[in-house]
Amino acid sequence: MTNKDVRSLEYVISPLGKKHNKSTFSCGVEVLDLYLKTQASQDIKKNVAMAYVISQKNSEQVIGYYTLSSMSIFTGDLPVEYIKKLPRYPTLPGIRLGRLAVDEYFQGKKTGLYLLMDAIKRSLAISKQIGVMAMIVDAKDEKAAAFYKQYGFIALLDNRHKLFLPFSTIKHLSL
Repeated sequence: MTNKDVRSLEYVISPLGKKHNKSTFSCGVEVLDLYLKTQASQDIKKNVAMAYVISQKNSEQVIGYYTLSSMSIFTGDLPVEYIKKLPRYPTLPGIRLGRLAVDEYFQGKKTGLYLLMDAIKRSLAISKQIGVMAMIVDAKDEKAAAFYKQYGFIALLDNRHKLFLPFSTIKHLSL
């Protein structure tokens, strides 16, 4: 494959299933590779997290994945300008984007962006059925934090690698 991005391919994002081949997946971060290969299916079975994978159409080879789960966020961790607009509860509901990884071969081809946009779309659909105030992500490092910040995520007060994207912002995006 050349430098073409994922837009030039026919691809499918779907829930991780037994049919998916994850054996050769390698994103360059061992903990993310091992999670997909050994833990993701167990988390799905136990309803701890849901994993979604991207693959080329007519192929079950995983080229990237992300996970979603519910969570609570301490209101005091949010920037003051957001706290003023929210009810005075000690915690607020959110959706955690737990992991997002792309196979090294497909990195730099906008695959991560497509996974992020899919995660946001799914989360927005969920927010129309249950109360959710933000999507939360724990960026693994500064590079990952910068990736999320360019799409509107804001650092929480207690941890610059823990970021959130308010659903009030997401609702105004053209996805």
